[in-house]
Amino acid sequence: MVRIAEFCSTGTGGTPSRGKMDRYFEGGTIPWVKSGELRENIINDTEEKVTELALRETNVKLVPAGAILLAMYGATVGRLAILGVQATTNQAVCHIIPDPKNTDIRYLFQALANQVPTIIARGVGGAQPNISQGIVKDLVVPLPPLPDQKRIAAVLDKAEELRAKRRTALAELDTLSQAIFLEMFGDAGENPKNWPFQPVSAYVSEFQGGKSMESESGEDVITRNRVLKISAVTGMKFRPTEAKPVPDCYEPPIDHFARPGDLLFSRANTSELVGAVAYVDQTPTNLLLPDKLWRFIWRKPLQVEPLFVWSLFQTPFIRREISRRATGTSGSMKNISQEKVFGIRTILPPLPLQHEFARRVAVVEKLKTTHRAALSELDLLFASLQHRAFRGELSSVQNDGAP
Repeated sequence: MVRIAEFCSTGTGGTPSRGKMDRYFEGGTIPWVKSGELRENIINDTEEKVTELALRETNVKLVPAGAILLAMYGATVGRLAILGVQATTNQAVCHIIPDPKNTDIRYLFQALANQVPTIIARGVGGAQPNISQGIVKDLVVPLPPLPDQKRIAAVLDKAEELRAKRRTALAELDTLSQAIFLEMFGDAGENPKNWPFQPVSAYVSEFQGGKSMESESGEDVITRNRVLKISAVTGMKFRPTEAKPVPDCYEPPIDHFARPGDLLFSRANTSELVGAVAYVDQTPTNLLLPDKLWRFIWRKPLQVEPLFVWSLFQTPFIRREISRRATGTSGSMKNISQEKVFGIRTILPPLPLQHEFARRVAVVEKLKTTHRAALSELDLLFASLQHRAFRGELSSVQNDGAP
């Protein structure tokens, strides 16, 4: 077990004066990494670049390719990446340069990734803790012989590669659903197939909400019922785990419970997320609607397929209409009324065609469910491999990559 300071050099960068953009940024060719850019495991390019003058006259410094970068401040604290090119960084990024004679960079990356919860826990501050370079230097990691490091890194990299393929497949399936919509119905705003336009009120009779209340102390408290948060729909996918406990003394009306087949709508959120929709495929029987989440109540006879409306309300045209109609003086929270949603005019293709679309989407969703289950298993495998590798159980990780 070795301290980072004993076999790595560390440092941070800086931000050249924005008041001298022409001197330090314009025409620059040297990559400059901000903490928000630590999204991928390897960084080969940056949004902004600095000039040679910035390198000579400010506190930015060149960091060699192969260094590990660690975000130290704010919402991105704990994020890691490996520099694929020589670059500079801002002051919110700590660079870690190990001794290549006794350290494999991929191994060290995985060893640090394994300690991210510990790193964040040692930070100071509120909801977004900050860590210091001193905390980084004091981190202790297992440092086995170099051949063992390479072997462990290869096993973990292979597991991560499999996880990445599953995530890519899920992203492509999301794109496929959008492509099916465009193929069958065209752009919802331009309406190239000349579908009739109808206001939302033509096929929705009302939006039914629930009740928001103070939750029991602690997210992990076990109660009979839980009330959904608006985050349960913000990703356009229903997330039943985004709920908080409600007191057992509260007896909710039966129509406040979320049900399979519901289409839910967020009436309040940021300007980008207000009006988010999610289709409830499956749900626990004890989840309640808050007052900020509405259930679509359809007019009879039914004129729409809920899965069609789900996709329709995700189109750029409808998202723009909702954002335009939402009100609120706060930049962080907007609201939209039922009347304003009812007034939005949308395409309304024939119901049999909507049913066909729903059938195709259901096939895609089934594939996504399979991929999510496989990804969950890979996540568990990866966590197990990490735990065993960095606990010193090197003999249990085989050369062929099998656990």
